[in-house]
Amino acid sequence: MRTLQIAVVGSGPAGLYTAEALLKQGAALDVPHAIKIDVIDRLPTPYGLVRYGVAPDHKSIKSIAEKLRTVLEHDGVSFVGGVHLGDDVTREDLLASYDAVVYATGAMRDRRMGIPGEDLPGSVAATDFVNWYSGHPDIDPGKYTLDAESVAVIGVGNVAVDVARILIRDPEELRQTDISQPVLDTLMTSKVREVHMIGRRGPAQAKFTTKELRELGELPGVEVVVYGGEADLDTFDPTGESARLAESDRHVRGNYTVIKEWAGREPAGSARRLFIRFWLRPTEIHGPSQVSGLTLERTRLDESGKFVGTGTYDTLNVQMVLRSVGYQSVPLLGVPFDDRAYVVPNAEGRVLGPDGAALPGEYVAGWLKRGPTGVIGTNKSDAAETVRALLADLAGGPGPDEAQLPRAGLLRYPEPGPEAADGNGSASRFEQLLASRGIRPVSYDDWLGIENAEKELAASLGRGARVKLSSREELHRACGLAARF
Repeated sequence: MRTLQIAVVGSGPAGLYTAEALLKQGAALDVPHAIKIDVIDRLPTPYGLVRYGVAPDHKSIKSIAEKLRTVLEHDGVSFVGGVHLGDDVTREDLLASYDAVVYATGAMRDRRMGIPGEDLPGSVAATDFVNWYSGHPDIDPGKYTLDAESVAVIGVGNVAVDVARILIRDPEELRQTDISQPVLDTLMTSKVREVHMIGRRGPAQAKFTTKELRELGELPGVEVVVYGGEADLDTFDPTGESARLAESDRHVRGNYTVIKEWAGREPAGSARRLFIRFWLRPTEIHGPSQVSGLTLERTRLDESGKFVGTGTYDTLNVQMVLRSVGYQSVPLLGVPFDDRAYVVPNAEGRVLGPDGAALPGEYVAGWLKRGPTGVIGTNKSDAAETVRALLADLAGGPGPDEAQLPRAGLLRYPEPGPEAADGNGSASRFEQLLASRGIRPVSYDDWLGIENAEKELAASLGRGARVKLSSREELHRACGLAARF
């Protein structure tokens, strides 16, 4: 039986959980199928948002990389880094090289607020700022100077909490994390002493988790300020729905317990202060040449539960605004994309064409499939669903209509060449394609070279277990490659 050749585009949690599900489900079929998986990523480093989206002081979440490592170290999986779909290879190249392709590139762009002044210097997308403090090679480590004394973070989700925490905490506490040295140097000289985290609705509608929220109150030298009126569940919600949620929903109840406690405190006058604000929406960022203020409109729910503005405004004297109001996936060149929902149209992970029919050999997983919802672990069940569809199509089994496979038009079994008869031996079609274009991908062994370089850097700086290399040039140098641009 021929080994199935599968490409997974994206090496974050969605991509690696997909590879794991392929290995496990392929082995569990009535007729087990051997599967060879290439995990392709445009970056020379794996793990996606676990490496470049999780804040450096969240070591427990970052430890997920150690679990994902076992997938990359499986004999049936190869890491193919530094290969960009759209620049180095096309969708057609992938479909010609593999039996199936799974797109799992996540959501890489912030939603815009659509207000005047949003593009002023000092108005920043949270993803850019997260990428910066996470050492993403796309971001210049010298991009931010943090000479603002007061910063507004728009949004009350976990990313907003992370951004606010990194900005307001004593940077000395980050010294033993993997944060890159240039970023740490910038944070050490930061003038930020006041952060305003702002939500359009109330405490009952906030998206942060209670664990993340509690951590804000545990930051040494930081005073958390919540205004009592904004924390009240009935003042801006006459429907009583917020109060009902605080009683019936465990998540909301946990959040509200923390917020209510903060709202009842007397001001301590700490040097660093974090304001958590509710029922306010941004209407304008002021300049003229740099952010100098942010106007907010008071909001409420009306008697029918509709979200409305009250016509009452206030202006904060801030010098930097970070927006964290949601995320969007970016289209992949040639791959179908829904410009309204910002996902690849799909049915149970099968990519759908313009006519609504499943496209042979194309699948999607993660945020690109369902939108930016759930936590890292949500990608596991999501990937399992996509893989069930993929293996039903390629390896036989009941489809969505319970009709036994094969179903005409969905199976693609190109005749293998001698080199691919068992998935071993000579170079694969994709390897041959890359070689013909002079592209030398980053292998898993190359990545281990990067890891070793980061451990050596940490030792030389007297900082923790590892310190991230701060540029693409350093990453390529660590794995013996000349940087390609």
